Amino acid sequence: MSQPRGDARSELGALCARGIDWAVGPSRMLLDYSRARRAAVLVLFGVLDSLPARATSAAAAGPVARDLDVLLQRRAVTMGHHPGQISFPGGGADASDSDAAATALREAVEETGLDPSGVEILGTLPELPLPVSNNLVTPVPAWWTRTSQVAAVDHRESVEVFRVPVADLLDPANRASVVHEWRGRTVHTPAFTLDGALVWGFTAIVLSRMFDELDWSVSWDRERLVLP
Repeated sequence: MSQPRGDARSELGALCARGIDWAVGPSRMLLDYSRARRAAVLVLFGVLDSLPARATSAAAAGPVARDLDVLLQRRAVTMGHHPGQISFPGGGADASDSDAAATALREAVEETGLDPSGVEILGTLPELPLPVSNNLVTPVPAWWTRTSQVAAVDHRESVEVFRVPVADLLDPANRASVVHEWRGRTVHTPAFTLDGALVWGFTAIVLSRMFDELDWSVSWDRERLVLP
């Protein structure tokens, strides 16, 4: 592993400026783009402080600082789409939202109770199709300039909100590929395994591609398979 380098906030901002090719296959294409709902998620990074992190690792050095983290939540098992999965805060656009960043921040406030005045929007990334729920989702990277307490606000939507050290996500021991069937195809997508929890699907695709483009990824065994 390389030593920690650079400023994560600046690197994330530069990624937003240059964009990203999600490099997804035909299995992620929508059947009818004209009927897709626009949505956005907040990909909120920050620096761990006294707030508890969900996972820890013995790794002392790596591509990112040990205290860099990202905010995730676990969806309620009663949700119609992606029940029980770990996701970014976010949701569908409202007519009152000025843009995708406004959608992502509003939804994150509603779902986690975070203080929006402490969040700096770094930009947006290209839309990524989410065929299971027929959404076109804009990831909105952001930086926590001043952390605030977070928790699951509406347990009908989410049951847990937590901060994960990015170094734990990058640890090769926590990387895997998920194999599942979709539209008659056998699909392999990236996943992260942390403390018995599985991060997969849209969330893992976004994180994995961002890590690759940021040059944060560490070589991992793509033949290690897990079931969703």
